[in-house]
Amino acid sequence: QVQLLESGGGLVQAGDSLRLSCAASGRTFSLYAMGWFRQAPGKEREFVGHISQNGDITSYTDSVKGRFTISRDNAKNTVVLQMNSLKPEDTAVYYCAAGKVYGTRFISEYWGQGTQVTVSS
Repeated sequence: QVQLLESGGGLVQAGDSLRLSCAASGRTFSLYAMGWFRQAPGKEREFVGHISQNGDITSYTDSVKGRFTISRDNAKNTVVLQMNSLKPEDTAVYYCAAGKVYGTRFISEYWGQGTQVTVSS
């Protein structure tokens, strides 16, 4: 019963920053951990990071650590992926997901439609 809509994608140059937002519809948003994934052409969908239900814990894949930050505002039913120091290899369709954390594993239950991020060199 959670619908997700990503926004904020676009074309930027290497070294630039971009802020992706995910707006959620549903009365149980605060009960879900939220994750971000990305998929480049010809590649498998890749886990980027996730944030806990109350926003106190975040986890990131090694390739984005120190550059990307996930935050959430449960009062506004939004989660944000702040991307800094972007690299061409960050080019992908970025997807927002709602799910649960079992131990350290994020399991997706709902997906957004994705937003395109293109980073030129």
